[in-house]
Amino acid sequence: MSISEIAPYSLPDFADIHPNKASWELDSSRAALLIHDMQNYFIDAYRVDEEPMDTVLPNIVAIRAACSELGIPVVYTMQPGDQHPSRRGILADFWGPGLAVGRDTEVVEQLTPRETDIQVTKWRYSAFQRTDLRQLLGHHGRDQLIVTGVYAHMGCLLSAAEAFMSDVQPFFVADATADFTRDEHAMALDYAAKRCAAVVTSESVVSSLTRADAVRGRAESSLVVPAY
Repeated sequence: MSISEIAPYSLPDFADIHPNKASWELDSSRAALLIHDMQNYFIDAYRVDEEPMDTVLPNIVAIRAACSELGIPVVYTMQPGDQHPSRRGILADFWGPGLAVGRDTEVVEQLTPRETDIQVTKWRYSAFQRTDLRQLLGHHGRDQLIVTGVYAHMGCLLSAAEAFMSDVQPFFVADATADFTRDEHAMALDYAAKRCAAVVTSESVVSSLTRADAVRGRAESSLVVPAY
């Protein structure tokens, strides 16, 4: 069962989203980037040269580039192909058998994972369910998660909520996530801002990470090493 074609829609107006309740600030030494389910199977449903994907995809590319430059871990979730019914479970009642092995499972070309990136096999909406994502974040000393990808009101939102419930601060990137419709996308952003995440823009993510890294660099360079 393939994903039905997703009609183009304009991204939700950031000004219409509920103000963030959390006043968290991104820190390049604490953050990890989640690129959620950006596989051909899901992205083929969009017209990539129209909204929202013609904005969302370049924004994810830009965030990944900034994270890679700053040494921030980049984590991909990728659903496997030809899932056995015993693993697919009741997900099949809503979405059928899912992806086939091959092109379906590959990440879109613009975001092909690099050797240093982390790939997590994903089985349910949340990136934390039946995976070791929480342990991976702990291993890398990360307690902030930048959430990008598809779909905003399903896997992205539930991953953000589960991060919150694990004391990991989620930053839900409004213009680096996409959904089935503008209304569902706006609902996800609104819920996240009210209940479990800081809703941010791609531009603010890149500038915050770069600024935090620069401040840390200046602080380290100003340390006086005592002479003995």
